[in-house]
Amino acid sequence: MTTEITDSRRAEKELNVLYRISQHMSQQHDVSSLLNDVLDILESEIGIARATFALRRPDSDMFTVEAARGMTAEEQRRGQYGLGEGITGRVAQSAEPALVPDISQDPNFLNRTRSRQSEKTAFLCIPVIHQRIVIGTMSIDRPSGPIDSLQHDLHFLKLVGDMLAEGVSRIRDEIEEREGLIAENRLLRQQLGDRYHPSNMVGNCSSMRQVYDQIAQVADSTATVLVRGESGTGKELVARAIHYSSSRRNNAFVGVNCAALPENLIESELFGHEKGSFTGAAQQRKGRFELANGGTLFLDEIGDIAPSVQVRLLRALQERTIERVGGSETIAVNVRIVTATSRDLEKDIAEGNFREDLYYRLNVFPIHIPALRNRRSDIMLLADCFIQKYNEAYSKQIRRISTAAINMMMVYHWPGNVRELENCIERAVLTSQDDVIHGYSLPPSLQTADQTNTALIPREGASLSEMLDSYEREIIIDALKKHRGNAAAAARELQSTPRVMNYAIKRLHIVPGKYRG
Repeated sequence: MTTEITDSRRAEKELNVLYRISQHMSQQHDVSSLLNDVLDILESEIGIARATFALRRPDSDMFTVEAARGMTAEEQRRGQYGLGEGITGRVAQSAEPALVPDISQDPNFLNRTRSRQSEKTAFLCIPVIHQRIVIGTMSIDRPSGPIDSLQHDLHFLKLVGDMLAEGVSRIRDEIEEREGLIAENRLLRQQLGDRYHPSNMVGNCSSMRQVYDQIAQVADSTATVLVRGESGTGKELVARAIHYSSSRRNNAFVGVNCAALPENLIESELFGHEKGSFTGAAQQRKGRFELANGGTLFLDEIGDIAPSVQVRLLRALQERTIERVGGSETIAVNVRIVTATSRDLEKDIAEGNFREDLYYRLNVFPIHIPALRNRRSDIMLLADCFIQKYNEAYSKQIRRISTAAINMMMVYHWPGNVRELENCIERAVLTSQDDVIHGYSLPPSLQTADQTNTALIPREGASLSEMLDSYEREIIIDALKKHRGNAAAAARELQSTPRVMNYAIKRLHIVPGKYRG
């Protein structure tokens, strides 16, 4: 807003400002974000260097600065006005705009934020009114000039304020409605309890919700459960969820990995042994069936159990009795059996490696856990959960994941499933030097040419300039995403200028519009 701009040029700029504000109003659902967007537009389009939005606190006559330009955070915190206090308070009280040609000559100007010096500055302030109620004020500073030019700017500011009144009120109504629904959903969850979402599991995709439903259906029964899924998908978590959702929750949960024990020991581990029953059996020992009596026995990787043990396991499942190795006493056991496997049991049956009758005894209630690549909507939920876990474990303060890192994680095929994701996050938390997980913090197996900007780098290695460009590109994209594609705001974030920022964006072939969502 300078006097050198011609009338036609100024009108064109102002029309463009109003058009861009209307676009952001239709897209934004947060009051603070909307106000900051408007200030970005005023700064980039017509050069406003200092401006403030003060909003009325709910159920109060106090107005506090919600968004500002040209002020520090401390100066912004000092911006609080009651009705009638200073120029801002008088505008809020009277619902009439105010124009001060020179703030140094007006005793009513409080300069409460203490952000202005003694330069000759004009102050323009307008009320933001919705349904005859002042919900906020908007003010700008500009170099003092002819009164006609100042009045023109005040009129334009009123147009902006009128548009914002509708946008701010709409967003507040949406928030109130959303908070009402959240409260209603919270009450409903309290009434239902955690029945359909085990506390030890993370995921909201449809396939995982089906798993939660199946856990709820089978938990209180005595049916044998077969949990199937690839390695690392969380089969033991399902077994624990079944146990702790059942009436057996106060008794023991005993797990054994059948693939980790040699054939000559698995029988003793499951059923126990008598003293002297084999070399090294120096005393009587209870097996896992007896230890889990009254509770749940989880047999992981049941497909790897030896054929000789399969016969005894089948009898234990049918008769609910066991005999220790080397003993003749029949011991009754009350055990809930949950098994898991990553093998194709049907193929093993066809090849004669797994008993068909045992398969049917185990497969009473099958639950299939989807691979992580088939539930990509849960990747970031899991990542956030692991970040919190390892922040506490390693006393870190990781707050977010960069855009490049998110993109790498979302396109990776995760052959190791959730276990691999957890290991990646643990590594990234350990190696991160700030409060962000960057793309270069992730293992090399997740790196892609598109995300690291190395598609054209020779195989023998990258040059210094190429590595610097890659690092600069990630930082700029991260800032653009944070500020919804606004290059001017990203420049401020990185302590640069819009001109330098736009040059870098063009040089690195970055499209800011991709990040406006």
